Amino acid sequence: MQWGSDAVAAVIRELGFEYIALVPGSSFAGLHDSLVNYLAQDPPLLVCLHEEHAVGIAHGYARVTGKPMLAILHSNVGLMHATMAFFSAWCDRMPVVVIGANGPLDARQRRPWIDWIHSARDPAAMIRSYTKWDDMPMSVEAAVDSMMRATQLACTPPMGAAYVVLDMADQDRELAAPVALPDKRRLAPPELPGPTPADVERVHAFVRAAERPLLVIGRCSRDLDAWNARIALAEALNARVITDFKVGASFPTDHPLHVGLPAVRAMGEQLEVVRSADLIISLESVDLGGMLKRAFGTGSVPPRIVNVSLDRYVTNGWSFDHQAQPPADLDLPLAHELLVPALLQALQVPDRTTRPAHAVVSDAVGLDAGPIGLAAFAAALEAELAGIEHSYSRLPLGYNEGAPFVFRHPLDYLGGDGGAGVGIGPSLAIGAALALRGSGRLAVGVLGDGDYLMGVQAIWTAVKYEIPVLIVICNNRCYYNDVVAGEAMAIRRKRPVENKWAGQMIDEPAPDLAALARAQGAEGIGPVTDIPSLRDALRQGICSVQEGKVFVIDVVVDPELDKRR
Repeated sequence: MQWGSDAVAAVIRELGFEYIALVPGSSFAGLHDSLVNYLAQDPPLLVCLHEEHAVGIAHGYARVTGKPMLAILHSNVGLMHATMAFFSAWCDRMPVVVIGANGPLDARQRRPWIDWIHSARDPAAMIRSYTKWDDMPMSVEAAVDSMMRATQLACTPPMGAAYVVLDMADQDRELAAPVALPDKRRLAPPELPGPTPADVERVHAFVRAAERPLLVIGRCSRDLDAWNARIALAEALNARVITDFKVGASFPTDHPLHVGLPAVRAMGEQLEVVRSADLIISLESVDLGGMLKRAFGTGSVPPRIVNVSLDRYVTNGWSFDHQAQPPADLDLPLAHELLVPALLQALQVPDRTTRPAHAVVSDAVGLDAGPIGLAAFAAALEAELAGIEHSYSRLPLGYNEGAPFVFRHPLDYLGGDGGAGVGIGPSLAIGAALALRGSGRLAVGVLGDGDYLMGVQAIWTAVKYEIPVLIVICNNRCYYNDVVAGEAMAIRRKRPVENKWAGQMIDEPAPDLAALARAQGAEGIGPVTDIPSLRDALRQGICSVQEGKVFVIDVVVDPELDKRR
């Protein structure tokens, strides 16, 4: 350990990061040298083509593992590229640790021009409102401490990104003696806060008095025991269950107690079940207040509400991602994955570690040679993946309505992107695929064309580092979410609905999405325009990914075909 950056590299290894995603930059040249020469690229470096991809890949990795991956960004300009990825990780409550770097804080050491425009007095101000913690340590020893704290806080629920800014001069400081590393065992994240016996008894009393209980399940870990415990609780209470399409799979969607399909917003049958319930137990729901408003308007909420959530601990005044304030008869700031087993014990439910087998998805998909609708697309995808363990890193917004995607395991679906933006889908898919590599589970990202086009260069990183992933593009050649909004606006204003497509299309010319994948070394097929061709392409893609490759399929989908039928 000779240089300041060697000490930071040593603590990175000590903290157990398995990968480092980065876009190289001169502001952390010292650290880069230490990672390559002092650590001999252990952990390995994953070069990315855009800073948003570096943080997005780390985000995708965390969604599978629950553990942080390290990303490194160049000075203020790299951070500006990555801001949306920080926001997505924040809204998704996922742990990411990010190292940034600043030009020499001592102005006398700055090189003319470049070090001045790549330095900032407070770079973290750009992302502080949607980051768990940040620091700009002023010595090598402080940088080591900051990395320990950043990792601890990123992993403390509610989780999120932490950002540490290194000074160029400190990285290049020659050390008189090695820097002592703190004992990471004594700086581990704290245990999750669980329920007291009184908490369990109060929930138990509500349950005993309920005749029509409802579980509303939101953010959860990928832990299979916790998944099984939620199933056991719903069955013990004979409670209906509503899950959320915005977050990862939390309950089997084909279970008899599950209401409808996972939804971005509660609708139809789900709202009827909310209205008829006499007890609602919310387990870290993303938007319980919004669901109740959709069900009851601005009037009173008749059912009793038990709200179990830690989310208040990251609520701040900048972002409104905390959603509407829900009423609660019992508000418990604790980890629901500890409450559920305690409640099962109080209910004297025997342990069940295995669940009943589910029927295999039907292979009855029509061989329609005409345009592909959303339902047929989803059915073809599910049919070809039947019998293959797979994880959807993302499904496009709105594709849950009428689409037969079925989730039977906590890794079957990893949720939306958190921030409801566009462009992070490819890097989330690659990060998840990295975490799943070697697990036997196929990584699948189902992306919209706009999302794919904004983040397509992330595919190069997957190809370079042999991260097998299947990316299927639902290509409607437009920004269809805004087409729907345009239609609603036209109807409200009594203006021509047929103009809803104006200013929305990604067509004439249609980008060659498969060629963009091939240009980065991946295999690409498309555009695919009928179900037989889609099924052939899926079979080819699945085989290719199982052989360790990156495969992209461009599928032209008519988003309104099912409506017209």
